[in-house]
Amino acid sequence: MSAARRHGDVLRLTSTTERDVFTVRQRGREIAEAIGFERQDQLRFATALSDVGRELFRHGVTAAVTFTVDDGAAPGLSAEFSWHGDPPERVIPGGWSPAARLVDAVDTAHSNGRGSLTLRKQRPVSLPPLSEADIERLRDTLTESRAADPLDELRTQNQELLDTLENVEVQRKELVRLNDELEDTNRGVMALYKELSEELDETNRGVVALYAELNEKSTQLRAASEAKTRFWSTISHELRSPINSVLGLARLLSSAGSDPLTDEQRRQVRLIEDSGSTLLALVNELLDTAKAESGRLAPQLAPVDLTEVLRHLRGTLRSTIRSPEVELVVDEPSSLPLLWTDETMLVRILRNLLSNGVKFTEKGTVHLRAELSADGTRVLFTVTDTGIGIPEDQLERVFEEFHQVRGPLQGRVTGTGLGLPYARRLAEILGGDLELTSVLGSGTAVVLRVPVHDSQDGELPRLDSVLVVDDDEGFQERLGGLVEQFTDEVRYANDGRAALDAVARRRPALVCLDLYMPGMNGREVLGVLRGKAELRSIPVVVVTSAGVEGMDLTSAGLGAALLPKSQLSVDTVRLAITEALMVLPRAVWE
Repeated sequence: MSAARRHGDVLRLTSTTERDVFTVRQRGREIAEAIGFERQDQLRFATALSDVGRELFRHGVTAAVTFTVDDGAAPGLSAEFSWHGDPPERVIPGGWSPAARLVDAVDTAHSNGRGSLTLRKQRPVSLPPLSEADIERLRDTLTESRAADPLDELRTQNQELLDTLENVEVQRKELVRLNDELEDTNRGVMALYKELSEELDETNRGVVALYAELNEKSTQLRAASEAKTRFWSTISHELRSPINSVLGLARLLSSAGSDPLTDEQRRQVRLIEDSGSTLLALVNELLDTAKAESGRLAPQLAPVDLTEVLRHLRGTLRSTIRSPEVELVVDEPSSLPLLWTDETMLVRILRNLLSNGVKFTEKGTVHLRAELSADGTRVLFTVTDTGIGIPEDQLERVFEEFHQVRGPLQGRVTGTGLGLPYARRLAEILGGDLELTSVLGSGTAVVLRVPVHDSQDGELPRLDSVLVVDDDEGFQERLGGLVEQFTDEVRYANDGRAALDAVARRRPALVCLDLYMPGMNGREVLGVLRGKAELRSIPVVVVTSAGVEGMDLTSAGLGAALLPKSQLSVDTVRLAITEALMVLPRAVWE
């Protein structure tokens, strides 16, 4: 006995007459019930037996029917119809597809002149396995029991049919109920969708209105900023003349050729001169700050000898130290390249930082050193002091204009709150940045980073390729002809989209970009270039026929040089390219 049939056969019958077909059906249903099949599975198995039995009877075939309980890999109940003669396909020409839909498997075979057809129904896996004793008891029960009368079996079938029809009706009503619920749900979903759509439309209208309001406010803020810049520029220019007159008269009074003054008069004249100098310095800072905000403070690039710059700072600032307990130390730079930058702006930044250190240090050292960064791309100027320091919550606020940190020395030193904001703006214009760290009571350290642009004898390096972007083909040719002197290749694009495509295909060494073009304008193209990490270090020259007043391409972080179309020449192109190579956004260096 194989493992798949180790419990063996439980009942053997012979199906010859129609009465035998009823008996096969009855016994099959009894066995299915005995081994734990549910009511519906019992009926399905019994109906399949009846269907196959009637087909065999109709074709005059006498078949032996063997019921077997399987306990192998797929435990269940099987019923094998076997007969002498042709294979099942010939014996039952109509097929057995109705029965096959009611059971899990139908197997057919034909060997040695004997055909067979086996119906298999799997036993639910949730039921416990049947033991040998269970199978033996089932055999005994089937042997002792008598087959029911065909009429009784017919009544049973009719009752089963009625029960099935009743169940079908119950299921139909349940389907109707579920369909009604589904329609109600759909109506609710559609109502919710409509409500959400209306709310979304209302929200969109609100967003559009808010965007319009923000755009209007932005325009008003730009106008206010421009008005503030114009005010500072105007008032600074107007104040310079009377201040210079006051200083000139004070110096004239204290000069050797003037009438002699008493000690008190000389002291008062010195006070006038000191106050006038302080006021003039404040006016100059206001004017330069206004220029930096408007983008009109452009660097004048030239080679800078850092040794001379640091010596000059050491000599001029030593005279400002009023306490013998404070020492100014400026290290001599060593192995630094010739820096290509704006010397005036660099000196103003460093003087500002050193002056702050001297003013807020009562005892100790103010120290300046210059060194090359590890990657060789920047020169780092570090100013440290042992002064009073800055509270941690004020480290960012000190870069706000006119903000001053309240402290014990604030009343004894002069200041406007413009020094550090002014120094940071100049650092950005030079293409660098300014970083401040401080510990309250221990001192402050400020690091100025200025990019290195190696240019021998003030000459521009040869560029691999330049992309000229302008919608005016005539101007393209004019500018391209001038740019050819500084590059090996000039490429052209007629609009912003074409420019970005050209950059994506092959990265240029420089982009000359028209500011106002149809479609995607130059400012949008510049924003895309500076917004992508792989493109933000491309130098850009913005070429425009509009006035450059109020354009702040540098301090806005876009890092572009300006070239007015009205001033087009070899010298202006050279200067613009030089500035573009130097003035890159701070993000490139971070």
